[in-house]
Formats: sequence, structure tokens, C-alpha cells
Amino acid sequence: MKKIDETNDFLSVESGLFQNERRIWGLSYKIIAGVDEAGRGPLAGPVVAAAVALASPISRFPAVFDSKQISDARRRRLRDEILAVCGVMIGVAVVSAEEIDRINILKATHLAMWEALAKIAKAQFALIDGLPVPGLPCPSEAIVRGDAKSALIAAASIIAKVHRDEIMEGLAPKYPLYGFEKHKGYGTAEHINALKKFGPCPIHRKTFTPVRALLSG
Repeated sequence: MKKIDETNDFLSVESGLFQNERRIWGLSYKIIAGVDEAGRGPLAGPVVAAAVALASPISRFPAVFDSKQISDARRRRLRDEILAVCGVMIGVAVVSAEEIDRINILKATHLAMWEALAKIAKAQFALIDGLPVPGLPCPSEAIVRGDAKSALIAAASIIAKVHRDEIMEGLAPKYPLYGFEKHKGYGTAEHINALKKFGPCPIHRKTFTPVRALLSG
């Protein structure tokens, strides 16, 4: 795995992480958004999507990268730096565990992405992490592992991840038996043990294994 240099403060718009943005800007789209999500896999809590948009190339941008490969402290610093970029446009959407159970996690993720992008009314084109998402508010292109290949997708991954982490930290005192402030709802050994001991709480995804197995058992 590539080692991330967390001392680098800024990216040049000429860097490789902006290659997809430069290509789309070259097609005469002026405002491009990167879109990513956080929280598809956890057993509890919402899925969160973020869109981060810029109008035409800028001279420099925070040194973003795939949010999964940088530390929590670095993600939070980068979130603040992204929000401080002149002209940046941000959209964030949250879809609850209850809605995930109702429509399934794929549809919930697509809904969150749609809502996040729709909050940036001026976006003319979107770069999406992963596979294509149908019916988005503007033309789009999906990039597998886009959070390691696009600066705007990487920025969106950071915004989404930090936002979701803060939601789970805020919910932890309400459901203190589960340790949500530590694992953020993912299926760690500690979380599974708490589930077996105390059963699911209202923010658990009841259609997800092993939550479903515990309920059926």
C-alpha cells in the first residue's frame, strides 16, 4: 500500500490527482463535483454522501487523498481546509438506518449521492466514486477507486467520512452499551460482542447480518 505523506500541505492543480478534473474542465464543463459516500458497510448508523465542487482550475488545493488511508486527525484537518477553499461548494446528505432497511443499502447510497449532488445546484458534471449511479442531477462519470484518482472525489470522501464519524460520536452517549464512538458502527469484535449481549438498538440496520440473525434467533 502506498504510504501517504501527511506533511504535504497542498496539491497543485497540475498534480496527477487532478488529471480527471483537468480532462473534464477541458470539455468546457466549468463546475465539476466529486461525489463519494461513507458508511455502506457498518451494522449501525446512517450512510452519508458528500459532493465537493469547484469552478474551473485553482492554483492549489488541500493535500487530499483516499480518506481510508489517512489518520483521523489528518482527515479532520483536511475537512476544515477543504471548507476554507475559496469558491468551494459542498453538499452533504444523510440516509438513516431505518431508510437503509426499507430500500436496501445500494439504493440508500445512491439516494444519498443524489441528494448531496442536488445541493450543489450549479454543478455541471460529477465524478462519482465506484460504479455508475443512475439518475443523477447532472452528467457524470464513475471512477473505480476514484478516491485515489480524483482530488474532488477524495475531498468528498473526507467530508463524508468525518461527517458520519461525528454523527456516530454524537449518538454514542444515547446508546452507551455499544461503543459507537470507537468503531462508528462497523462490525468489530467489540461491536459484535455488544450486539450478542444487549441485542440491537434503534440505529442498528436490521437487514444486515448479524443483526438480522440475532433478531430472527
